[in-house]
Amino acid sequence: MSSFLPEFAFSQAAVRVRFAPGVRHDTGAEVERLGCRRAIVISTPGQVAMAHDLRTDMGEFAAGVLPLAQMHTPVPVTQEAMLQVGQMDGDCLVAIGGGSTVGLAKALSLRTGLPQIVLPTTYAGSEATPVLGQTEDGVKTTLTDARVQPQVILYDAELIRSLPVSTTVASALNAMAHAAEGLYARDRNPISTLLATEGLRAFRRALPDVCRNPRDLTARGETLYGAWLCGTVLGQVGMALHHKLCHVLGGSFGLPHAETHAVMLRYTIAFNATATGALLDPMREIFDDGDVGHALAIFADSVGAPRALRDLGMREADLAGAADLAMSAAYWNPRPLIRDEVLGLLRSAWAGEDRSQGGRG
Repeated sequence: MSSFLPEFAFSQAAVRVRFAPGVRHDTGAEVERLGCRRAIVISTPGQVAMAHDLRTDMGEFAAGVLPLAQMHTPVPVTQEAMLQVGQMDGDCLVAIGGGSTVGLAKALSLRTGLPQIVLPTTYAGSEATPVLGQTEDGVKTTLTDARVQPQVILYDAELIRSLPVSTTVASALNAMAHAAEGLYARDRNPISTLLATEGLRAFRRALPDVCRNPRDLTARGETLYGAWLCGTVLGQVGMALHHKLCHVLGGSFGLPHAETHAVMLRYTIAFNATATGALLDPMREIFDDGDVGHALAIFADSVGAPRALRDLGMREADLAGAADLAMSAAYWNPRPLIRDEVLGLLRSAWAGEDRSQGGRG
C-alpha cells in the first residue's frame, strides 16, 4: 500500500516548553522539578540587573550570577566562565537573555553536563536547538550535540515587552531566517515545513503589532511562539548560504548577529529563490507576493529593519575576503555557489540595494 507521504525522519528532544506572562516566577519550581538544588544564573554584562532580579525571585534555588556572556560565544570567555562555575555551588544553569547568553549556557553545559533552563529575552531561537556556535581565533563554527539542548524553556512575554523596537525587529528577522532556509533545506520534511510555515505566519501577523505597541503582551506572546517554532526548525534541519554568510560576517568581521541576519535575509532568499521552485510557496502565500525577495524587502522596510551591511560597520574592502571565507567549507545550498556570484550578493547587501542582483549576471 503506497503512502502519500515521502519517507522522512523526525527527531524531537524531550524539552519542557511553557508560554505565559510571568512564568519566570516559576523558575525556582522548574529547578526543583529537574531534581536540582541551586542554579547558576547566566547573563550578559548588560543584563546583569535582570539576572539579579531573577536570582532574588528564585531565593534558595539560586547559587549566584555569572554575567559573562558575549556575542558569538568566544571560547576564551567560556574558559573564563568555567573557572567561575567551578567555584560556585551550582548543579544546573539558568540562562536569561538572548542568543549570546544561551550560547554561553550551552557551551558550559557541553563541558560540565549541567542541565539548562532558558528564559529567552529575544527571538534568537537558539534555546530550541541542540546547536552551539562558538568563535575562536576569528572563526565561528557550529556543532550539533544533544548535550547542549536545554531541558526547559520558559517564554515570558513580560521579559521582552521593554525590548527596543530596533532590537525586536532584527531579532525577529533572525528567527524568520531559520524558517525561510528550513523550507528549502536538503533534509527538510513535512513536519519541519509545517513548523517553518507557522513560525513565519506568526511573525508576519504579530511583528507589525509589536512595532506599533511594544508593550502589547498578546502580540509579544505570539512573536515568542514564532521564535520557538522557527528555532525548532533550526534544530531539525540544516541551513544554507544565508546562515553561512551570517556566521562569516559575525565571527570573522565582528558584525552584530541579529542585525546581520536582518540585513542579509532579503538578499539571500532572493538569490536562492531562482533555484527552489515551489519550496518557497508558503512564503509567497503568507506575504501575498510571488517574488519572495521583494516581499521580504517590503516587510523588512515596513518594520524599520536595517538594510545595508555598511550601516553595521562592514568595510567594502572586506567583502572579497568574506566571499572567500563563505566558499571555504561552504554549506550545502540549493543554488550552486560561484564565488563571484556570492561576492555580488554581498556587494548588494553592503550597499543596501533595493533588490539582490548578486549572481544574476
